Amino acid sequence: MPKKHMQLARGALLALLLFDAGQARAAIDDYTFELVQSALKRGQGVIDVRLIHKPDGKLVSDAVIFAIRLDMAPDGMEAMTSAIESTRASQPGLYRFKVDLTDEGRWRVSLAAKLQGEIGTLQNRLVFRVTR
Repeated sequence: MPKKHMQLARGALLALLLFDAGQARAAIDDYTFELVQSALKRGQGVIDVRLIHKPDGKLVSDAVIFAIRLDMAPDGMEAMTSAIESTRASQPGLYRFKVDLTDEGRWRVSLAAKLQGEIGTLQNRLVFRVTR
């Protein structure tokens, strides 16, 4: 193959790879986690979170959530953490977590997930209030 054709082929391949990488990154941004409830009572409870495909509003099932953290960062106490554990949800597209909410105030749940067919990691931080 002549040198000129090789350069064109490499350029086309590079353009295709860059286009695909841009499309994959944009696709993961089409998803978001959303709290079902914005306030909870102090003590042991449950947090329900929906995973939504933003363009069509549909719920998404089968995400692999591999990182979960619960802390009081919104009230300036990021070191104040509490127990959080994934548990079985009642419907597809809903993700449920058992929590121990030790203090009143604003809490943050941080989630990281992989979605089937998408490149990249979905990361969201959701804030809710804990009352008496």
